[in-house]
This record gives sequence, C-alpha cells and structure tokens, in this order.
Amino acid sequence: QVQLVESGGGLVQPGGSLRLSCAASGFTFSSYAMSWYRQAPGKEREFVAYITSGSGGGRNYADSVKSRFTISKDNIKNTMFLQMDSLRPDDTAVYYCRGPGRNWGQGTQVTVSS
Repeated sequence: QVQLVESGGGLVQPGGSLRLSCAASGFTFSSYAMSWYRQAPGKEREFVAYITSGSGGGRNYADSVKSRFTISKDNIKNTMFLQMDSLRPDDTAVYYCRGPGRNWGQGTQVTVSS
C-alpha cells in the first residue's frame, strides 16, 4: 500500500522559509518520479515541482515558484523534500506530495502572513 505523509508546514512571515518533507512507503521509492502540488482555498490543486527517478535528479517547477523553491529527495530515507524560500502570501496553500499513479498524501498547511 502506497503511503505518503507530508510534514513541515506552518505559519511563516513573507520572505521566510520552510522545508517540507514527504515520507514515502509501500513502493520502491527510488524507482519513481515524485511531485509536489498545492491547493489554496477556493482554487484547483496545482502543480508545484517534480523530480525524476533517475540518478541525475532532473527537476521541473511551476513558473510561480521557480528560483524560490527547490525539490529534492533522499532515496535512502525514502523522503522527498521541498525547500521553500522567499515565501509570499500567495504561496499559502495545503501542500501535497504525489507518488506513483494517483496516490496523494494528506497534505501539510503552509500559511504565509505577517
């Protein structure tokens, strides 16, 4: 059974940073690409970042987070990360990790506010 558990969200001031984690189990973590998505109140869930399964660690980001967010993963610990810097109020959302197929975690709340 695929299981994804996000953590690391919280309240941060504009310009601050957070590091999200997604602990994965139930599949061969190193063999699959992984993604981060987010959903703000009243909005559709949107793509944030993607990392390939290859050793090269190919990455892709939504335009709104490029140069501010960094996706990474630790194949030994079966954990994916999202380092978020220079946070803005419109980054406020529930952040989800996505694994193989259509498997999602429960999400972690990120609130950016003064």
